[in-house]
Amino acid sequence: MDELKSLFRNNREWIESITTRDPAFFQRLAKQQKPRFLWIGCSDSRVPANEIVGLEPGEMFVHRNVANVVSSSDMNCLSVLQYAISVLGVNHVIVTGHYGCGGVSAALEARQHGLIDNWLHPVRNIYSQYRAELDALAEEKRIDRLCELNVAEQVKNVCSTVYVQEAWARGHELVVHGWIYDIRDGILKDLGISVDSPAQVDEV
Repeated sequence: MDELKSLFRNNREWIESITTRDPAFFQRLAKQQKPRFLWIGCSDSRVPANEIVGLEPGEMFVHRNVANVVSSSDMNCLSVLQYAISVLGVNHVIVTGHYGCGGVSAALEARQHGLIDNWLHPVRNIYSQYRAELDALAEEKRIDRLCELNVAEQVKNVCSTVYVQEAWARGHELVVHGWIYDIRDGILKDLGISVDSPAQVDEV
């Protein structure tokens, strides 16, 4: 229980640090939510979206799941995407993977892991598609490369959703990006994937 009490103490200290810098911060935050960015990332506890890019609460809408998978059957992810685009009016959807991802590593393993195997099935499909390239790499490099390929595939999945397609059709300025984070040094890397129209999707 002492561990939980420390979380509440941390909360009070966090509030104090913010209100010392900006006394009206929470009053403004409570009145509106106007982020320009949607971050779709991994649930890994070492990848805190707002902190990595130095944004305050309210500046980034965030969705996280194991291995940052975007699936047409995931109502949670699709609902976040629809709300972010149609209601909040975000201009950037950023799919961010990370090197050393446990979910991606599990997808490479031959053994069974239980329920998570169903979730990671799309990542296994990516491995099958690029198997010749990936198997030629050392283990750590293989995992890292699959993490990058997974980001690219999830960018394509985001772009294929009706919400993104409709946004482009009505002239909404929306760009879908693919980034990756290195937990070994804290550096965020742009994979050079930025899609702002249906014509660019096949180029990913």
